Amino acid sequence: MKRVSWIVWIAAGLFCIEVGLNALRYLLPGFTGPEFIMHNPMAYPWLFVHAGCGAVALLIGPLQFLPLLRARGPRLHRWLGRGYMVACLASGAAGVILAPGSTAGPVAVAGFGSAAVISLFCAVQAWRMAMARRFDEHREWVIRSFALIFAAVTLRIWLPASQFAHLDFMESYRAISFLGWVPNLIVAEFYIDRAATRRGRRVVREPISA
Repeated sequence: MKRVSWIVWIAAGLFCIEVGLNALRYLLPGFTGPEFIMHNPMAYPWLFVHAGCGAVALLIGPLQFLPLLRARGPRLHRWLGRGYMVACLASGAAGVILAPGSTAGPVAVAGFGSAAVISLFCAVQAWRMAMARRFDEHREWVIRSFALIFAAVTLRIWLPASQFAHLDFMESYRAISFLGWVPNLIVAEFYIDRAATRRGRRVVREPISA
C-alpha cells in the first residue's frame, strides 16, 4: 500500500507541476485565456487571480503531504502551508466572483460556484484547526482542500476525454463543472475515513469556539 501511495503521489505531483506551471501563464503580461471564458464579464482581473493563485496552491500542495518535510523541516512546512492557504483563499474568492458570470449557463454557475465556496470553507477550516493545534483534523481539511484544488487537473483530463468521445463541448463543460471536483472530494473522504480507522480514531469532535 505504501508503494501504491507513493506512485499515486508522484503521478499527482507531476500533473500538478504541469498544470500549475501552465496556469502561471495567466500572470504574464498580455496573456489571455480561452475566448469563451474571457467573455465572462468578471474575467478581468478575477480570472487571472483565480488561475495564478490556484497554480501556486497546486504547486505547493503536494509538498505538504511529504512526511519527511513535516518531520525534518517543520518551519518550512508551516511557511509553505501559510502560502498554500493564502493562495487557496484568494483563488476561491476569485472563483466565487467569477462563477455567476460563466457563459456556460446556470449548471456551470452552480458547479463552479459550489466548488469555490466549498474550497473556501475547507481552507478556513484547515487554518482554524491548525491554529487550535488539532493537527489530525487540520490534515483532514487540507486533504479536502487539495482535492478541490486538484480539480484544475481533473478538469483538464475530463475535457479532452469528452472531445475524444465526440461529445458536445458546451454540454460536456457543464457536466465537468461538477465532475471536475465531486469525485475528487468523494475519494478524499474515503481516504480520510480509512486513515482515521487505521489510527483507531473515530470519535465525536468537540466544536471550536469562535
